Amino acid sequence: MRALAIIDGEHYGPVVRDALDASPHEIVAAWLAGGTEKLIGGEDYGVPLVASLEAGIAEYEPEVVLDLSDEPVLGPRERFRVASRVLAAGLPYLGADFRFDSPELAPYPIPSLAVIGTGKRVGKTAVTGHVARLLARDRDVVVVAMGRGGPPEPEVADVRPTPEFLLGLSRGGRHAASDYLETAALAGVVTIGCRRCGGGLAGSPGESNVLAGAALAAERKPDLVVFDGSGAAIPPVDVGARVLVTSSAQPVDVVTGYLNAFRILMSDLVVVTGGASGPLLEAIREVKDVPVVPVELRPRPVEPLAGRRVAFFSTAPSTAHETLRSHLEEQHGAVVTHVSGNLARREALQAELEDLDADVYLVEIKAAAIDVVAEAALSQGRELVFADNELVTDADLDAELLALAERATAEEVVA
Repeated sequence: MRALAIIDGEHYGPVVRDALDASPHEIVAAWLAGGTEKLIGGEDYGVPLVASLEAGIAEYEPEVVLDLSDEPVLGPRERFRVASRVLAAGLPYLGADFRFDSPELAPYPIPSLAVIGTGKRVGKTAVTGHVARLLARDRDVVVVAMGRGGPPEPEVADVRPTPEFLLGLSRGGRHAASDYLETAALAGVVTIGCRRCGGGLAGSPGESNVLAGAALAAERKPDLVVFDGSGAAIPPVDVGARVLVTSSAQPVDVVTGYLNAFRILMSDLVVVTGGASGPLLEAIREVKDVPVVPVELRPRPVEPLAGRRVAFFSTAPSTAHETLRSHLEEQHGAVVTHVSGNLARREALQAELEDLDADVYLVEIKAAAIDVVAEAALSQGRELVFADNELVTDADLDAELLALAERATAEEVVA
C-alpha cells in the first residue's frame, strides 16, 4: 500500500532509510515529526520529506500512515493526537504493534447530521432532543437513535410514548427507557430505535443495526435525518455535519486526549454541558478551531407542577441536586421534597422509594425510570410526570444549529 511514513531525528538517518526500504509498503514520502539528537545534516531518506502531516497526505494521497518514530518525540499522548489527525483524514494509522482505523461511514441519500459524545452521561440525548425540536419547526425530521438497550430490529416510534405504553414494554422484558423512546416522548418527532454492542476507541460500534434503521428513515423521505450516537460510539453513517457533546465533569485530558481528539476533529460544533472553564475551552480549540457552546442542563417538567409536592429522579450527581431543586421551585413552582440521582443504581433507588412524601414522581426517561420509578408510582398511587433536560445558555446555540442544518442540507448526498 502507498504509505506516508512518520520518522524522527532521534533515529540515525541510515537506520531510518533501511527501515523504509524494508517496509512491505510503498513509502511515497516521510514527515519528520521532530528530534535532533542523531541528525548530522543532509540526511537522505530516499523519499521526499513533507512540511506537515496534513500537507503530505494531501499531496501524496497515501493509503496508510506508517509510524516509525518513538518517544521522546512522540510519546503516548502525542501519538494519540497524531492518530486522531490521521483518522480524521480517513486513513489507517499503524506502527510496530498497533493499528487504528477510521470508522467506516456508509454513504447516505438523505440530508443528515449526527450528535455524538465523548462518553456516557454527557447530555447527548438532551442535545439531540433540542436539535430535533428546533429543526422540526419547519422541516420533516426523523431521528435515528442507537443505544445499548435498543430493539433487536429497528423500531419506529411515530407517536409519543405514554407512561402506560412504556410500562407495557418494561413488563414485556424490554428496556423501556432507551434513548429513542426518550427522544420520541420528549421531542415529539418520529424516532427510529436501533441497538449497538461494543465500541472501538475511534467510535466504531462493535455490532449494530443502525444501517437498517437509517434505511427505514430514508424510506420516509424526510427533509433531514438526525443520527443520535450512543456513549462515545459514532453512528456509522456519512453525515453532512456533526455536533459533539462533552461535559465539563470529564477531565480535560479525556475530553481532548486519546481519540476524543478525533471526535473533535470530525465535528463542526462542540456543546459542553455543565458550563465550560477557560482551560477546557482552550484545550478544545488547540485541537481544532471549532465553535464551542457551553450549556447548563435544567429539568423541564412536561406538565405543570406549580404548588405540588414533587420527588425528582435523575442521574445527576449529588453536587447538582440543590441547583436542580432550586430550579424546579423557582422556575416551575414545585414544592420539591426529594431529589435523587440514583436512576442508574436500582438497589439504592428502590430503598429511597419506600417512604417519600410526594404527590408526583418527576423522572428523567433513563435507566430505571420505568421498571422501578414508574412501577412504584403506580403501586403507591402517585402521579408520574416525565422531565426533559432543557439547554440553558447565553450563546446563540440555535443559530449555530440552524447553520449546521443548512450546511447538511446543501451537502451533495450519495445514494
